[in-house]
Amino acid sequence: MFESIITVPIDLYRFMICICVALVLGFLGSLVFTYKKFHTGSLAVTLALLPAVVTVVIMMVNGNVGAGLAVAGTFALVRFRSAPGSAREITGIFFSVALGLACGMGYVALAVVFFIVFSAAVLILTAVHFGEGGAVRQLKITIPENLDYDELFDDIFEKYAHHCDLIRVRTTNMGTLLELTYSVNLKDPKISKKFIDELRCRNGNLNIICGREIEKDLI
Repeated sequence: MFESIITVPIDLYRFMICICVALVLGFLGSLVFTYKKFHTGSLAVTLALLPAVVTVVIMMVNGNVGAGLAVAGTFALVRFRSAPGSAREITGIFFSVALGLACGMGYVALAVVFFIVFSAAVLILTAVHFGEGGAVRQLKITIPENLDYDELFDDIFEKYAHHCDLIRVRTTNMGTLLELTYSVNLKDPKISKKFIDELRCRNGNLNIICGREIEKDLI
C-alpha cells in the first residue's frame, strides 16, 4: 500500500494520479494553514499549487544527478528572491514541499497519511491556541525629543499588556521628535481605544501606530 506507484518510464495514468493527488492535498493543506489566521491571497495560492509543482519537478528529475543539482540551484534562487515570512508560513511551505516530494516519488498513500496526521496536529494546536500568550503587535509612538522615554509608558503597558519590549529608538523631524518602536504582548487581541487614548494623552497627541499581529519569535 505504501510502495511507490512510479515506474520507468512514467506512464500518463500514474502521472495524472500523482498530479491530481498533489493538487487535492495542496488545496486542503492551504485551507488548513490559513484557517483562522491572517494570510494573503498569494500565500493561499502558493500552498495550494506548490505540491503539484514539486511533484512534476521530482518526476522529471527521476534519478538524474545533473538535473537534481540544477533544480536545487533554482530553488536557491527562488529563496533569495522571496521575502521572509512568519514561522507558520514557512512551516506551510515546507509542508507543501514534503507533500510534493512524496507524490513525485510515487508514494501517494504515504502522502495522504502524512497529510491527515499533520493537518490534524495543526488544527488541534490552532484550536487550543497553543503557544499563544496574547496578541503580539508592533507599536510605534512619537514623542517630543525632550521627554525621557525610559519609564514614560510603563504604567499603561502594565495595564493593557502582558509585557512590552522597546526594540528601536530613532529621531525624526530634524531631531525634534523621537519614534519609539515596541513589541507589545497585549492582554486583549483587539486594540483597545482606551489604550490608544491613554498613550495619546502621554505623548502629546503625536502619531501612534499599532500594527497587526506579528510572530513573537521573529520580532
